[in-house]
Amino acid sequence: MRELFYSEAIKEAMTQEMEANSKVFLIGEDVGVYGGAFGLTFGMIEKFGPNRVIDTPISEQAIVGMGIGAALMGMRPIVEIMFSDFLLLAMEQIANQAAKIHYMFGGKANVPMVIRTPGGGGTGAGAQHSQSLEAILFHIPGLKIIMPSTPYDAKGLLLSAIKDPSPVIMLEHKLLYKKIKGDVPEQRYEIELGKADIKRKGRDITVVATSLMVHKALAVAEKLAREGIEIEVIDPRTIKPLDLDMIIDSVKKTNKLVLVEEACYSGGFTSFIASEVASKAFDWLDGPIIRVTGLDSPIPYSAVLENTIIPNEERIEEGIRRAIL
Repeated sequence: MRELFYSEAIKEAMTQEMEANSKVFLIGEDVGVYGGAFGLTFGMIEKFGPNRVIDTPISEQAIVGMGIGAALMGMRPIVEIMFSDFLLLAMEQIANQAAKIHYMFGGKANVPMVIRTPGGGGTGAGAQHSQSLEAILFHIPGLKIIMPSTPYDAKGLLLSAIKDPSPVIMLEHKLLYKKIKGDVPEQRYEIELGKADIKRKGRDITVVATSLMVHKALAVAEKLAREGIEIEVIDPRTIKPLDLDMIIDSVKKTNKLVLVEEACYSGGFTSFIASEVASKAFDWLDGPIIRVTGLDSPIPYSAVLENTIIPNEERIEEGIRRAIL
């Protein structure tokens, strides 16, 4: 099978869906002529024209608002927010409008909109362009949230998200765009939202990781396998709705759980997983649930400090060894 970079898989999904459905269009800052901040949409304005690849002024609230309005009128907008940090500027539209309209109108109105946005640190972009804000979004009823870690998952999840009747936020880690390559079928295919994936089977301990952290967890799993420690790595892929059944089934097999996320410790998304597993699978746990997360600090500009804040393979390995003992 041919291989694509993570960024190429996302572009292919958007291109194929726009070719198949004239109601799908792309809107955001610099998505047209410049192809977006990370080049994912470069060349699409030439293919589809300025009426379907729409450059906007710098107003995230207006961009998302236009997407909501278009979705209510039967269109299928793909909204690109240049950095996930800027979702905070559009939270009125996301939290109070997009997430609630279906419920406020008794199911008679839907907002079939995808918001794509790059997040995460590791690029030296500083505190205002490097955050992982999934826990804030996770708290809002009415939203669906996907965090693909591989090119295959990125394409399949995005194609499903575009067809979904609910607003879906797709969080893409910046370091995955040009560094992660993998097998991706050329044909269109969909991955059901809410279905996790076992990236590596194991018997000794369950590790649940998201986005870029999946690859770090897999690297640690390969290392510890040489010591006879077999780690099961689960990627939720969709964090809302969350496939808790797969996680709990794995814990019942391994009796140990480590949770890895890049976002800061306090109020992190993995706190919810820990709570659910503790309440529903407590009798199968042989020890405490370990969380490996970012530190409670804004992301520094300094590369040395940034790499200290963000979980690395050493910290993940340390967490796994603590859980095993």
